[in-house]
Amino acid sequence: MSETRGASRVVALVPAAGMGVRLGANAPKAFVPVGGSPMLTLAVTGLISSGCVDEVVIMVPAELVDETRALLPVSDTPVHVVPGGAERTDSVRAGLAAAPDASYVLVHDAARALTPPSLIARVVAELRAGAQAVIPALPVTDTIKSVDTAGAVTGTPDRSGLRAIQTPQGFDAELLRAAYATGTRATDDAGLVELLGATVRTVLGDPMAFKITTPLDLVLANTLVSQNNSREAVAAP
Repeated sequence: MSETRGASRVVALVPAAGMGVRLGANAPKAFVPVGGSPMLTLAVTGLISSGCVDEVVIMVPAELVDETRALLPVSDTPVHVVPGGAERTDSVRAGLAAAPDASYVLVHDAARALTPPSLIARVVAELRAGAQAVIPALPVTDTIKSVDTAGAVTGTPDRSGLRAIQTPQGFDAELLRAAYATGTRATDDAGLVELLGATVRTVLGDPMAFKITTPLDLVLANTLVSQNNSREAVAAP
């Protein structure tokens, strides 16, 4: 747990109300198991294991609040479950309301269940060093094309200046509250902050922080967890 908890609290918000449509699931994606544990449980465990998060707030459909509490790992770090909203922005807004004393806020996708604790710690360290907004980023390795509505290519951006963005995204709490107060919707929280003119810094992301969205992603995640468990079993005395 963070040694500066009393002075500047880090609260992680985990939106977990989205349905796993592309994953072929009939329930919220965060409840789909990876290696025998729900993605949500793995994501929260990673946040706690980073040692720099003082509190976790999970936003789920109202009817799943009690079920979610039963899935939480045992920890000294407080973990709260609150009803989310119809859209991701609504859920994050509900999470912000449940964390009024946060100095810094992390917003983390439950579907990035294998995110290394070291990446989470890098984001928090950058916030504590004075950055107002911090996002993990990886260089883009594929060629990217822009296309029109008919599917015709309209351009080829220089990929050297492009990055694939991951979570957790970290923010000064007051800045993120101000961004959400505008009522604007966006696909990521950094996008809202950018509209306010704030500088968003990047830190090096991690391939393990990939988002489990498709059946192929799920196969990869299960394979990685299985390999890790096998290594741990061999290393055990």
